[in-house]
Amino acid sequence: MTAPAHCVEVLIAEADPWTSNLLQQLVLDVRGDARVLQVSDGQAALARCKRRLPDLVIADGELPGLDGLELLRQLRRHPRTPALPFVLISGRFDASSVRAARPLAPSAYLAKPFNAEGLRQRLQALLPSATAAVVVRQPLLVSELHDFLDTVREEGQGAPLLSDVRNAVSQGLQAGEQDLGELEAIFASDPQITALLIAAASTAAQHQGVPCQTLAQALHRLGVARTLNLVLGLALQRNAQLRDPRLAELASHAWQQARRSADLARWLALELRLDAELCYTAGLLHNLGELALLRSLQDWLEAGGELRDEQIEQAMQRRAASFGSALRIRWRLPFGLRELIAAFYGLGSGVFSREALVLNLSGLLLALPPGEQPASLAEARCVRLLRLQQGLLERVPAELYQAC
Repeated sequence: MTAPAHCVEVLIAEADPWTSNLLQQLVLDVRGDARVLQVSDGQAALARCKRRLPDLVIADGELPGLDGLELLRQLRRHPRTPALPFVLISGRFDASSVRAARPLAPSAYLAKPFNAEGLRQRLQALLPSATAAVVVRQPLLVSELHDFLDTVREEGQGAPLLSDVRNAVSQGLQAGEQDLGELEAIFASDPQITALLIAAASTAAQHQGVPCQTLAQALHRLGVARTLNLVLGLALQRNAQLRDPRLAELASHAWQQARRSADLARWLALELRLDAELCYTAGLLHNLGELALLRSLQDWLEAGGELRDEQIEQAMQRRAASFGSALRIRWRLPFGLRELIAAFYGLGSGVFSREALVLNLSGLLLALPPGEQPASLAEARCVRLLRLQQGLLERVPAELYQAC
């Protein structure tokens, strides 16, 4: 990272955590050395500005308590803050709202959903460029890998991305031509993008009384512009793609497993006339913990830690499940979806949906030893509960459960 003479501070006042994180990534993409402060209401933002002025404020116009426009108005009245750079993002873009904001001279007044690529370009003009920087390595706060993983498990950024989508998403934001069907086709095989969009669409602000559990449902709730914004935010994150070849190879294998389990679960669901897209989603996300762990191991390397092959193997065996559980809970993925993911690994006691039984059968099929046929699972608990005919097991396409 870089250490300039003056550390730029940016205050983000945004109640929605996903939008706040997106804004943080946009700032850091322009100024990687910036100190980003995040608050969720206008009163906290005003109090922070009174204690210490940031170099830039980015505020939502509909903040709880003190809204973004009133925050700007109070800052403009203060003798120390008449020209403080201020970006206002508002859902109110009618003529009267714009007239009310104009005398307060915001640096930018953006309508929701804002264009993330356009905002990123504005930030390049608003944030002073770093000068006379020296390169320094961020020191590790812990000396042991297991301590580091314990720390980041609860706060990691999730899985790496399947491919570099930054350029494609930036171009899409500039062109504004994609539709929801095109986005679903592009993102449907990426576990990280799928999980984050479902999580964002499931927040209180987006809640419409029905759980959001598939990518298609998330896309319809978020819309094209906000979807592209959120994916661009993912692409801008540190270590969105893995650079260590050992970790990248393991991630590639995990992605292949995710796609195979997703395709297999969808095939079984279609055969049984169940919710195929829900089963596909659960299959795709079943090993999100493995991918999130690999990204955290890349973070360890980037922070100056050493990583032996046996440490990677041990971490994957012992920690992947806990990383996945922590991530699904922290992102508040719908409970029904989490139940299906858990069923992939095993059935406890209780009553299970038929979709959960399909996920469990998918896990058993993928775990078959080489050469063993699906018919060998005829007495498995999930097969008996589903009351499957042996003929269905015999029809399972080999390419769906056998490794290439």
